[in-house]
Amino acid sequence: MDMTEKRKLFESIVPQYSEKLYWAIRRIVLCHDDANDVLQNVFIKVWNGIDDFKNRSKLSTWLYRIAVNEALDFLRRKRNVASLDISDNISVADSLEADQYFDGDRVQALLQEAIASLPDVQRVVFNLRYYDEMKYSEISQLLDTSEGALKASYHIAVKKITAFMKEHQ
Repeated sequence: MDMTEKRKLFESIVPQYSEKLYWAIRRIVLCHDDANDVLQNVFIKVWNGIDDFKNRSKLSTWLYRIAVNEALDFLRRKRNVASLDISDNISVADSLEADQYFDGDRVQALLQEAIASLPDVQRVVFNLRYYDEMKYSEISQLLDTSEGALKASYHIAVKKITAFMKEHQ
């Protein structure tokens, strides 16, 4: 692919997928600024890897895979620096409510705290299924795992979230 074709393809991808990828990332990393940073890294990886995209999967699946992996890598790096659990007696819900870009209410903030308390894989599966309404077959391709394992992860995540919400009402 020559540089002009690459640029045209990239320029069509960015506006079409920016918002979807931003929200997929934001639900994993929670913070607006972090989500923007991760999204920038995603588009750098897309630009660098666009020549290698072979249409073995849908473009959206390839983009989501990059976004999810970048978001999870970000969390791993962040955990190496400091705990993801905001340990200064500030809950995820309180932190979100203080975020000028968060426009939800207390229940939505608590839901995000419940989701943030899940292990990474359960959190990703829950977000992709619940918010992005992806089919298990798509998530299976994205995460390279079986549909059965995904269904189990989602079911366990829903149970944990339900228990968390009941405990915090």
